[in-house]
Parts: sequence; structure tokens; C-alpha cells
Amino acid sequence: MTTIDMINTQTLASALMSSGRSPDIPEASDVYGWLVGNWELEVIHYWTDVRERGLKGELHANWVLEGRAVQDVWIMPRVSERKAGMDKTSNMYGTTLRVWDASIQAWRITWTDPLHGRQVQQIGQWSGKNIVQVGCYANGTPARWRFTEITRDSFHWTGDALEPDGNTWKLTGEFLAKRMR
Repeated sequence: MTTIDMINTQTLASALMSSGRSPDIPEASDVYGWLVGNWELEVIHYWTDVRERGLKGELHANWVLEGRAVQDVWIMPRVSERKAGMDKTSNMYGTTLRVWDASIQAWRITWTDPLHGRQVQQIGQWSGKNIVQVGCYANGTPARWRFTEITRDSFHWTGDALEPDGNTWKLTGEFLAKRMR
């Protein structure tokens, strides 16, 4: 990397990253601030049951855009275990941008997975002690992602897609997360 490339990278990071939530977002509406940080992921389900593979991943999240959004990067397998030519069925490197929208009093979410050519748009908000995000895959299939069992240092994340019968939700992803120390 050249010196100019390093300066450009640092400038972008400085312009993107924020130290905390914008005062424009009411504290009660701060659905994702707890996610900021670095997480280890145990991968249970990724389109199929992968529990036996012992897949591990990582998640890194921070406030961005003057504290009006939370952006994260989901990586599987971990950066230290990645190599060229990996099997696409157990490979993920994508980003989520969660942006507060005061006009709907909820979060607009865009997940982008360039490896698989996927993008998902959702709306996220509290549902009791859980966070539920609902939207559709690009092909119109309804999608639901949920953060449950949220503590300061752990959470359970599941993703579901609605089956063609319109009633049955099929598990597409499941991760157990622990905050990195």
C-alpha cells in the first residue's frame, strides 16, 4: 500500500466513523448502539445445519455517519482463517448499514453480501426485549432477522425466510455471539 493509499484509507475511516450516537436519535430509539464493538461468532446454521463443521466467524460494528447509523461487517470464517478459493457455502464477508429514520421512528437496514450477490432491505425495531428486522430478499421472498437473548456481552441471531406457503418460516442463518475481550 502506498502512502497516498494509506492517507486515503485513514481519511475515509475518519469521515465514516463516529464516537457515538447522534443526539438526533432518542435514547429509547437506540436499538443498535449495544452492538458496537467486536464479536466472536459461533455459526450454527448457514442455509443448512453447519454445527458439525465448527465454523467460527467475527462481527465488527461501529457508529458511522455522524452517529446516525450503525455499520457492521459479518465475516465467516474468521479473518485469520480466510484463504483463496474457499467454498462459497461456508463463506461470508458482508456489511449491514442500519440508519435511523425519524420519519418512521425505526431503522432502515441494508445488508450487502457481494460474494453471493445478495442485498436485503429491512426495517428494524424493538419487539419487547428483542430486535426484529423485516423485509424482503431481492427476489421478493419475505425475510425476518432477529436479535434475541441480548446481553452486554452476548446475543443470539437468527434469520428466516418465508416459505411459498406464506405461513412457514424456514431458518436460513443462526449465530451465537460473544463480545471479544
